Amino acid sequence: MFGLPGKKSSTVLGVDISSSSVKLLELSKHGGRFRVDSYAVEPLPADAVVEKNITNVEAVGEVLKRVASKSRSSVKQAAVAVSGSAVITKTIEMDSGLNEFEMEDQIGIEADQYIPYPLDEVALDFEVQGPSDSNPDKVEVLLAACRKENVDVREDALEIAGLNTKIVDVEAYALERAYTLIEQQLDSQGEELVVAIVDLGATMTTLSVLAGGKTVYTREQIFGGRQLTEEIQRRYGVSFEEAGLAKKKGGLPDDYEEEVLGPFREAVVQQVARALQFFFGASQYNSVDYVVLAGGTASIQGLVEMVEEKTGTRTLVANPFADMSIGSRVNVSALSNDAPSLMIACGLAMRSFD
Repeated sequence: MFGLPGKKSSTVLGVDISSSSVKLLELSKHGGRFRVDSYAVEPLPADAVVEKNITNVEAVGEVLKRVASKSRSSVKQAAVAVSGSAVITKTIEMDSGLNEFEMEDQIGIEADQYIPYPLDEVALDFEVQGPSDSNPDKVEVLLAACRKENVDVREDALEIAGLNTKIVDVEAYALERAYTLIEQQLDSQGEELVVAIVDLGATMTTLSVLAGGKTVYTREQIFGGRQLTEEIQRRYGVSFEEAGLAKKKGGLPDDYEEEVLGPFREAVVQQVARALQFFFGASQYNSVDYVVLAGGTASIQGLVEMVEEKTGTRTLVANPFADMSIGSRVNVSALSNDAPSLMIACGLAMRSFD
């Protein structure tokens, strides 16, 4: 169930359950080109998901039911993801002559030395990465494990919505997969790029750094768009829901831009710069070629220019659908607005074509 890349599957819906919303996406492929066949986004009730942990399964299931209906997709198989912080990954070496079943048995015996939980409480999967650099008779095998409860709670929520859990992925791998679509938009001049993807969610900001398309660093910090919503709520005496709507649709008083949005934008820029400094301090890298802003907060007007100025790095807003065709069921304008927040959903939907 805990599916790593490389396991074959048929068409699946990419379902991203974040702290503030559920996002659903269905892709197809025609003549080598992706097409968005259906998509929908629905907000979650407050505290149904806290820091990427589902705390109210029934509420999430009901929202999933609404989002599935709204998308008008007939697909019932889904791919979901657990957050990187919930997953233990380890690369180990194994004999190259073992088949998949022998490898599975061997990993079952050895896994408890890598995983700090009882194995009957763990969802475990593995994928052969390729020959070992140090020993031609060995292969490198990626192990991934997380608590079964993290998997079970997502399965339960999908079941309430009438959906079957086909794949449970890891958010970092889904993001890595979606990045292949962004990479085509970057000027690499034939060189391997080092790219920082900053996913600005409602309550969490996640920095993922990819070198040559592979994740080399990831870090989560508590900061997100909810802080702007709460400041609108406090300053203008509106409900949380009204504040969230006003943030997207406008119609706020004249002082909003200068008194509320401006300081929040500066706080975002500080968070991005700080996250990059942590990365430089913890790695051999001292610069990145691009900063890609993802998540619901990424589209704030003027943010790209401010991040670019502060970091001295070319910056853009993520749009994994830039080179895709769009199906007739899809609202093109709404998809364009939501594109930066659909990176993980897109990476999950791409599992249909592994």
